[in-house]
Amino acid sequence: MILTVTPNPSIDRTVVLPEALQRGEVQRIADVLDQPGGKGVNISRACVVAGIATCAVLPAASDDPFLRELDDLGVPHDAVPPAGPMRVNLTLTEPDGTTTKLNAPGATVAAADLDQLAQRVLARADDGWVVLAGSLPPGAPVDWYADLAALLRAAGRRVAVDTSDAALAAVVRALEPGRAPSLLKPNAEELASVVGADVADLERDPGQVVAAARSLVDRGVGAVLATLGGAGAVLVDATGAWHATAPPTRVVSTVGAGDSSLFGYLAADLRGEPASARLACAVAHGSAAAGLPGTTVPGPHDVRIHDVRVRTLDSTSPATHEGDPSWQS
Repeated sequence: MILTVTPNPSIDRTVVLPEALQRGEVQRIADVLDQPGGKGVNISRACVVAGIATCAVLPAASDDPFLRELDDLGVPHDAVPPAGPMRVNLTLTEPDGTTTKLNAPGATVAAADLDQLAQRVLARADDGWVVLAGSLPPGAPVDWYADLAALLRAAGRRVAVDTSDAALAAVVRALEPGRAPSLLKPNAEELASVVGADVADLERDPGQVVAAARSLVDRGVGAVLATLGGAGAVLVDATGAWHATAPPTRVVSTVGAGDSSLFGYLAADLRGEPASARLACAVAHGSAAAGLPGTTVPGPHDVRIHDVRVRTLDSTSPATHEGDPSWQS
């Protein structure tokens, strides 16, 4: 079971341009795609496609078309009353794969709104995974994820956190053994922001990603899955470190690719796969999602796990050594 928590869900509206965006000009649109979104929602959608039990916990009115869309997709959900209307996020995609996102802030929440959402999550959490994902809505304290993760960990639950900016910084400030998330999934920019590293250095050198992620593992995080876009991803836990590169992919839209990566990791973990296989599955799902329009989640036929190459990294220094060419070894 993967329980997802999306405190700031959105309608994801993708505008497909037939040519490069020309600022200040009038252009025609090739297609418009509306999909229910938000990081946690995307992961629950991926669960349904893969046949994995899930439930998406989120704020939404009982008659909101957003929930009817989830019903049509077969996504189980548990909605609490929202603070206001559902936000709409706009994404522009260009033929070369360039993706521009314009995200709305969402409705301003009160403490009572967040308390109700947290209580629903605590009541529904089981021995699977709980995913706290996405931005926090206006009015939410920056440490809401950090506090909820600590409560869930104290109850013996496994918690994955995928967020950014002040919310991620608050999670990192609160790290301590027994209360830290079981998994953090930053991208290169997010990881750089919380450890004081240079983004370009991380994207260029997996060894530096290992050092940055190791500093978080040493403070109690179970594992760090750092996604690096076209450079693949790095996984670090208490037992070691690995780098995976993705198969060649024609990028259509990068929106939701990180969510699919996190899903791939969690799905492999639920199957009892070792660390290198969990990383391979994460990268395969992320690259497959990047080759699909909008926030479309990849199905099993889209994912090429056997084309992902994984190598073992030396987790004590920037130097690396080549491991076996595939996660299968």
